[in-house]
Amino acid sequence: MKIERVPFHTTDWSQVAVTEHQGESGVARWRTIEQGNIRVRMVDYSPGYVADHWCERGHVLLVLEGELVTELRDGRRFTLGPGSSYQVADGDGAHRSVSPKGARLFIVD
Repeated sequence: MKIERVPFHTTDWSQVAVTEHQGESGVARWRTIEQGNIRVRMVDYSPGYVADHWCERGHVLLVLEGELVTELRDGRRFTLGPGSSYQVADGDGAHRSVSPKGARLFIVD
């Protein structure tokens, strides 16, 4: 990832507006900052959240709270808890998020 056209910026996430995204079940609440060529998000998944799509976009993701299960289209599953992360390139491993207990994530893409 090469970050371009992003001046130094601090973020008070409590001041960033929330958008809701319905999943197959549950809801994802995103706080999003987009600058230059990156998107930075604080995301909260409700308990029982299951994404309604397979994502092909690259991410760097860190679990801050709760539990995240990342399913890959090829059948692999990874369970991540607080302090765990993953990174994936664009188009390398279609994935979706599942959160039986709910989770808070920090994501850069």
